[in-house]
Amino acid sequence: MRFRRTERDDLILIKKWLSTPHVARFWNHDTSDEAVERDFGGSIDGTEPCEDFIVLYDEQPIGLIQRYLLSAYPEDLAEIETLLKVPAFAMSIDYFIGDVEMTGRGFGTQMIRNMVESCWVDHPKTDTIIVPVAVANPASWRALLSAGFTQVATGYLKPDNPIDDGQHHLFRIDRPSGR
Repeated sequence: MRFRRTERDDLILIKKWLSTPHVARFWNHDTSDEAVERDFGGSIDGTEPCEDFIVLYDEQPIGLIQRYLLSAYPEDLAEIETLLKVPAFAMSIDYFIGDVEMTGRGFGTQMIRNMVESCWVDHPKTDTIIVPVAVANPASWRALLSAGFTQVATGYLKPDNPIDDGQHHLFRIDRPSGR
């Protein structure tokens, strides 16, 4: 498994994945061309502080993972801090397996582990990664637990999907000492 930074040609695939029921349930994203360009094009152009990656397994795209400093999104940071103190250089990740046939096979856990290692290498000031996940999304939070994260809080955060009640678990992993 490896990561490749997103390119403009990937937007068609991202749009397709966002339209699949298992992704749409928790990403609840407008899949118009304009919305996909707006929300993912900035990472490609370098105008957005988020770094988006296509996840490749045997060189085939199977999903998307993104990472970002929580401080780059002050409104989200303030909301998370109602539940948990966030260190200065803390990062977060968002992810999905786009190909439904690849779900339930451990790929989510592996991509999370690999991205955590990449964060430690590429962002030496980052000592903590904090990830909010809807309580209603047990596949996601089980993958985080399997990847070494610890659940550190539960509470209300504005839901991504209006059908959710806003209850989220917060998961945290810290840089191993000596890394």
